[in-house]
Amino acid sequence: MKNIHRSLNNRVFAGVIGGIADHFDWNANIARLIFVLLAITPMFPGLIAYLILWMIMGDPE
Repeated sequence: MKNIHRSLNNRVFAGVIGGIADHFDWNANIARLIFVLLAITPMFPGLIAYLILWMIMGDPE
C-alpha cells in the first residue's frame, strides 16, 4: 500500500485534496467539490480538518 502524501502537481493551496485524490484515484476537482460542500455544512469542521491533514500528510513527491 502506498503512503498518502500531498500532491506536488495537483494542488491549489497545499496539495492536500490533490494528494487524497491521487491516493484513491479520484478526480481532484470532484474531490475538491465534495470537500467544499462538506466544509460548508455545520457538522463538518472543514478548515480544521484541512489544516490537520496538511500537518500529518507527507511532503509532496
